[in-house]
Amino acid sequence: MWYAFIDAQRRLTRAFAGALLAESGGSAPSRSHWFTPENATDAFSQWLLRSACAFEQPPPFAIGPVAGDGRWIAVEESVVASLPAGALRRFRRNLTTPCADPKLPVLLCAPLAGHHAVMLRETVETLLEERDVFLTDWADARDVPREAGPLSLDDYVLAVEHFAGAACALGSPVHAVAICQAAVPALAAAALSAAAQPRPIASVSLLGGPIDTRLNPTVMNRFANTHTLDWFRDHAIDIVPPPCRGAGRRVYPGFVQQAALLAVHPERHLHLESDYWSCWFAGDMAGAARALRSLNEYAAVLDMAECYFLDIVRVVFQDHLLPRNLWSVAGRHVDSAALRDMPLCTIEGDCDDITGAQQCHCAHALCGAARPASTRIRRRLTVTQCNHYELFTGPRWRDAVFPALRAFWSEAEDIASNGRDERGTTTLAGVSGSRSAA
Repeated sequence: MWYAFIDAQRRLTRAFAGALLAESGGSAPSRSHWFTPENATDAFSQWLLRSACAFEQPPPFAIGPVAGDGRWIAVEESVVASLPAGALRRFRRNLTTPCADPKLPVLLCAPLAGHHAVMLRETVETLLEERDVFLTDWADARDVPREAGPLSLDDYVLAVEHFAGAACALGSPVHAVAICQAAVPALAAAALSAAAQPRPIASVSLLGGPIDTRLNPTVMNRFANTHTLDWFRDHAIDIVPPPCRGAGRRVYPGFVQQAALLAVHPERHLHLESDYWSCWFAGDMAGAARALRSLNEYAAVLDMAECYFLDIVRVVFQDHLLPRNLWSVAGRHVDSAALRDMPLCTIEGDCDDITGAQQCHCAHALCGAARPASTRIRRRLTVTQCNHYELFTGPRWRDAVFPALRAFWSEAEDIASNGRDERGTTTLAGVSGSRSAA
């Protein structure tokens, strides 16, 4: 297979790019002298690294102060829980004075679909305007020793459940938000933890998640459903070479994912590259730096363990175990009806060609009807002129998706604060009904 050759090429590329950057001095360019050999060398080196998937580490989040509550708020980043599958990263708003109206934090479940979680930096920054954020930062399988286990889909469901409990233990329940593929393990984890005390998840929001890929299947859905697991095993899986910590582990490599993304969605990569180079040639070096940051985050791909990758193909795209109520995780049946009283919000984009229409909204039917004595909040939103990535980045995310989530969370918290019984126990249920936007 190709992994050993590609990895050697990566290391050579890193050494070459590192030498070029050292020679250019690595100084930040300014508009007054932007068109210099040193700046051109730096731009070429960055292009070389991302084109060859040669980043040794993903770009840092490095989130600076965010605007919120009419002021600038510093952000503290830390890792509060770790598992072989990944880490729970906490972004805490460092308020100089206590907030008069404290809000529950958000647990942002990043998709494990070939990108590092840093691709969601803009999403995290926006959420931090109002709330603290916990983020599932999944590990690159090439860096996880084989003795740590197979890293199956079950492992990631249990990791989300564990991370939700860890976040809750730090002070309060969380609003779970799952993006794209993360919707499946997040919904399963919420169902498994529904009976836990204290209840760690206050609400569930799913953004473009492939809950039932039988509905309006996309090209990607049909491809996954018309190729056998043996075909994927023979054509998409490779072995991590030494000296990587995960040497010997069978993985779906990040460089294969990058090639697949370029083949299926070349327009996104070209848009990001165009933004960067147009700023660079215009002498807008501040704009070029911002565009480069986004471009490098999108180019930061990772390896997925073979077990997880094939589990996703089988469970989500071929056997449809979640919508058929046939899925068990580590011997525990995933009963989505356990979420019948859980506040639930689903959001889709009407131009999404990765997750088909209604594949995410169908979660409402799967979670069943509320008990007669309970109330609940159910919201569904379809954002116009919105593709898959715009559900969590760019103007559609900031102007349509985030305001809808903010209103949903506020309503869930209002209902919860007014739904305490005589013992002071909070019932995290909402008002029945749904809201649609076309």
